[in-house]
Amino acid sequence: MKNRLKVLRAERNWSQQELADRLGVSRQSVNAIETGKYDPSLPLAFTIAETFAMTIEEIFERG
Repeated sequence: MKNRLKVLRAERNWSQQELADRLGVSRQSVNAIETGKYDPSLPLAFTIAETFAMTIEEIFERG
């Protein structure tokens, strides 16, 4: 699944570790989601959307 996570994170000057801490996941999980190697669970997708004050659809798209 394509996503804008890396761009959104960079706009806020957050490291992968900072975002991981905010989401309660590992840095490796953030990296895997950003690179499309892993699709987040629905609860995690909602948490990501809340963290960026956006909708899931604004962050993720079907690839």
